[in-house]
This record gives sequence, structure tokens and C-alpha cells, in this order.
Amino acid sequence: MFNVITRASLSLFLLVGWSLAHAAAVTPPTITIIIDDVGNNLANGERTVALPGAITLAVLPFTPFGNELARKAHMAGKEIMLHLPMDNSHNRPLGPGGLTFAQNHQQFQQQLENAIANTPYVSGLNNHMGSGLTSSKERMQWLMDTLKNYPLYFVDSRTTVASVAAKTAYENNIPTLERQVFLDHEITPAFIEAQFNRLIEIAQKHGSAVAIGHPYPETLSFLEEVLPNLDAFNVKLITPSEKLAITRSPQIVARKTAATTATELSVSDNNSRHESPVLAKSPAEKLAPGQCRITELLEVTRVICS
Repeated sequence: MFNVITRASLSLFLLVGWSLAHAAAVTPPTITIIIDDVGNNLANGERTVALPGAITLAVLPFTPFGNELARKAHMAGKEIMLHLPMDNSHNRPLGPGGLTFAQNHQQFQQQLENAIANTPYVSGLNNHMGSGLTSSKERMQWLMDTLKNYPLYFVDSRTTVASVAAKTAYENNIPTLERQVFLDHEITPAFIEAQFNRLIEIAQKHGSAVAIGHPYPETLSFLEEVLPNLDAFNVKLITPSEKLAITRSPQIVARKTAATTATELSVSDNNSRHESPVLAKSPAEKLAPGQCRITELLEVTRVICS
């Protein structure tokens, strides 16, 4: 009888262990999709806001509809980024709010801060164009020096293979992602589908992948069709903040770190804790066991737990 029970218990133990291992093994890869160039076209912007799931909108500063679309997107539960124009190597016009080689350090910093302040509910930023500026170690260091004052992440759009933007962000402990796929630099349904399939392949191979698209009618039509059926691709759509383990709060008015106040709370619910979150700079006071410091600014919440 004892042997029967022992064998049954062992079988149950092995079954439970296999189930847990299997559950871990089938955790779906993640994809992040950022739609750039939001703000100049209201109709296409509203279609972008209406896309299902955790699509992220990158809003151009000082555009006719940028603020309105950012607010609508926030109300729809989307994440908002600043799509920051930067000098390119093709002499293409930047539009308002751009960073250029002609600006001195102070002008560069002021332009960046103005663009951040112009973008409601901003959680991070990426470069619009920038094939020239993102290749400059000095200018990217200027950018990261300013971002240290904000709890913002940075996504390198990688508009040039010579970009040093992500490398400089990493060196400065700025939460950082890099784009792997452009969905629509050829604006045809067949090309967009092929690029989306490439995004899925990269995610399944490496566990995650980041794509950038644009609010073109062709791109929006494809995403409107495919996003409701992501389960068929065995991937999960997440925001950059989710990828970087950053928790956002929509209640905070945009301001720099100098205006930050920190609150320490006792945490009893393990689900409220974040394991090794990626954080912007935070106050260095030591926490007692079981406590978390929550720092809120620029509509982003940072959590550090002891």
C-alpha cells in the first residue's frame, strides 16, 4: 500500500513539475509596435488610437493634432512617446522642435525640454530621422545628460547603422530599447506583411522584438486586421514600458527630477513588487526590508523595493 501511495505521489510530483516547466516554456514571446509620425494627420491619427491592443504612439512635437491625439490615445489606454526630430544626413527638413548640429549645448537642451513639455502623457522618446545626429557621440551625450533629469526611456529608431544613440543611453543608465524591424519603409500590403512576419520570427527566436511603423492607410489596414488575431502567432503585444518593467502613472504633471518627491510604502502584496525594474535615477536612501520607494513624475511611476 505504501509503495502504491509513494508511486502515486511521485507521479503527481512529476506531473506538477512537468506542468510548471511546460507553462514556463510556452510563455509567448513579446512584440512591441511603435507608430511614428503621429500629429500631422487627424484622421489617420484617430485610426492609430483605435487600433486594438498595446500599440504605442510616437507623437511629433508642436504638430497641429499632436496634443489632441496624445490625449485621446491616453484615454484609450495607449502609451505615448515623443517622436523627436533630429538632424539627418540627407538635408531633409525636420519640422518644429528638432535637434540640430547648429544648436549649442544650452539651445539643444532647451529645445529638448520644450519638446518633452509639449507632449502630454509622455513616457519615453525616439528619434525622428536623425541619421546625422544619432551618429554623433557628443550630441547623444548631450541628449542623455538631459534625459537623466526625467524618468523617460529612449528607443533608438536606428535610422543609420552608424547610430551610437542606444550605446550612449546604456552607458548613461537610461532605460533603452532598439528597433529591429521597420514595418513599412515600402508602403505596399505585401511588404508590410512580410516585415510583420519577420518581426514575429525575430521575437520567437530571441524572446522579444521591437517594430516601428507609420500611420499610413496601408499599415493601419494591415494592423486592424492582424492585431485581433495575435494569438495565432503565439506572441504578446506589449508597450516599451512593459518591456522595460516600468510602471506608469497618469496622474502626475510633467516636471523634471528636481521637483520630485518620494514616498515609502510598506508592501505586503507580492504582486505589487517589481523584480529588478529598469529605473531612471532615484534617491539613494536605504530602504527597510519590505518597503518600496515610489517616485512619480512626468506621468511615470518608478518603484524600487528592498
